[in-house]
Parts: sequence; structure tokens; C-alpha cells
Amino acid sequence: MPMIDIHIHLSDIESFRRTAADLSKVEYTAAGLKAEFDRNGVILGIGMGVTEQTPGAFPDSASPNPMGLDLEEQVPPFLMECVGINPNRLAGEHAQEELDRVEARLRSPEVAGIKLYAGYYHHFVYDKIYGPVYELAARYQVPVVIHTGDTYSMNGLLKYSHPLTVDELALQQRGVNFMICHLGDPWVMDAAEVVAKNPNVFADLSGLVVGDKAHFERFMNEPLFMDHFRRALVYSDHYEKMLFGTDWPLAPIDLYAEFVRRLVPEKFHEDVFYHNAFRLFPRIEQRIASL
Repeated sequence: MPMIDIHIHLSDIESFRRTAADLSKVEYTAAGLKAEFDRNGVILGIGMGVTEQTPGAFPDSASPNPMGLDLEEQVPPFLMECVGINPNRLAGEHAQEELDRVEARLRSPEVAGIKLYAGYYHHFVYDKIYGPVYELAARYQVPVVIHTGDTYSMNGLLKYSHPLTVDELALQQRGVNFMICHLGDPWVMDAAEVVAKNPNVFADLSGLVVGDKAHFERFMNEPLFMDHFRRALVYSDHYEKMLFGTDWPLAPIDLYAEFVRRLVPEKFHEDVFYHNAFRLFPRIEQRIASL
């Protein structure tokens, strides 16, 4: 069965490099990612754009919009990109210039959507500062992907990344599709309700385990851990809106795929691992056709 990994990273972020070297033990390069894709039948990935101007500064308030995948000189052909937004640069005299750069990037066929780092940046997703971003998403018919749940930085503030904030946003912006990243973990039941209630909200299952084989074996054999997520998936009962993602390089792709296979009932595997990506990211079909 072919797979699409809708949540990976390929940016020059110091914390990603450390995690790859010390925890997940993956080769954090485009070549390393492609090798894992080939071994696991992943035909396309979507990278979440993010940059830092100073090593270790993520979330970096100095990063210009749009944030991209800057570990390599260009986006590899087996990837697409969700351009990252630094909301701190959307106010003041240069705000329009920042938005113009985002719009120019959205015209590229390799761009699949827009990424907001709620919690890392201290703005609620329904704040008016993001209004022009949602206008661009509607105009170019791309989804907005939103970090929710725990932050991979102690400088994040969790009140901004709670998945319930997406409920208000989804009502305000019915013409835009949204994806809750990481199923809002640890607030997975709240995320499940937001997905079930709102026709324009999806969720990905990325980033729920970080580490190497020993980490995965420990957690996959802990019933309370697995049931934490299964309960939310059963409650939501919208497997057509759940998407496979790994959050690579935070975890090896083979281990993460097996983890998701154990969470999701087998009859929904083809949807979660493949078909749902086309439902949320309409530009994927053309990108795959060009490979």
C-alpha cells in the first residue's frame, strides 16, 4: 500500500538535529529521508516550513515570512511544503511586505498549504492578526495546518496551542479547511470533538511518539498509552478526516507507520495512510503526477 507522510520537517533547526542524533537515530538529510521513504513505500511527503535565524532560537521571532524548508537548497521533488507563518512579523509597517512574500510562495505548485505554530508563537489562531493569512488560504484553496498540543520548546505557551481554539476558528472561517496537528495531544478527546463537530477540520496523527525502537516498543506495549489515542479515534468516528504523518526526524518512518497501524482499525488504513491526504491537500495529485 502506498503512503503519503503529510507531516515531516526538513529545516535547519538545532533541536531537530539534536533529536535526530540523540533520540530517533535517523539521518537528518534529504537523502536520509528519501531512503526511509523508499524502504517504506512513501511516495510523497509534506514538509512543515519553519526557520530559525539563530541556532536554538525556535520559535524565532526574527524569521521572515514565509518560513520554508531550508535544510537543503530547494524542496526535493518527493516533497511538498506548508509554508510557515511568523505572526510577529504580520504587524507593523512591513506587514504587507511579509504577506506579499507568502502570496508569491503560494503560487508555487510545490506548496501544499500554510502552517501555523500555535503555542510556539503567542497568538490565538482566531486572532485578527491571522485574518489576511486565512484570506490567502481561501483565495488559493489550500488548507491551514495548525500545531496543537504540547510544544517541543519550553518557550511555548500551551493556552495558545489547545485544540479547542480551532473550534472558534473553524466557525469563523468555514471556507477554509484546517488540520489539527498531533491530534491535540495530550488533549486528544478535545481534538476529536473539534474534528467531529466541524466539517472543515481534519487531524493528523504525527508526533505522538518521539524516539528510537526502544521508545516505540515501550509505548506500543503500554495499553494505557495506546488507549489514550484509540479512545479519541473511536469517539470522533471520522477516520476519513484522520491523516498519517510521522513528524520525522522525531521518529523513524517504519516504526511510526507500525504505531499508526496499531492505532487505526485495518479497514481504515488505506484512507488514513493515503486517500485522506488527497481530500485535504488538493495540490497533491498534480505533484504526484509530476514525479
